[in-house]
Amino acid sequence: MTNSWNSGGWEPPPPPASSDPASPVRPYAVTGGRTAPKVKLAMEALVSSATAEHREFSHITPEYKAISQLCLQVRSVAEVSALLRIPLGVVRVLIADMAAEGLVRVHQPQLEAGRPDVNLLERVLSGLRRL
Repeated sequence: MTNSWNSGGWEPPPPPASSDPASPVRPYAVTGGRTAPKVKLAMEALVSSATAEHREFSHITPEYKAISQLCLQVRSVAEVSALLRIPLGVVRVLIADMAAEGLVRVHQPQLEAGRPDVNLLERVLSGLRRL
């Protein structure tokens, strides 16, 4: 049975070993026990990889590698969490840390008086129409 979100031919990467239920490593151990990112990160913030596709990843964690590869296409923080099956809080911490190291670029939504940016709404509408 094929999922409709997978009809574009993209297969999500396997989840990192730490998210495996049989793994003795709990998701928050990946963040060193931190539950909040160093900078506030909206779940609708867009993330793109700042690294080349063929970069050497031997010195970074499997979670960083999975996020970096997934974000070769621009993704929201919530989408990264869902596709990698990592809790949203953990993904926020990891992405904030990766942004501080220059591994990803984060594009935060700009809110004016509590209203979302019109460009963001247009991108969401465009994405919905492509489904």
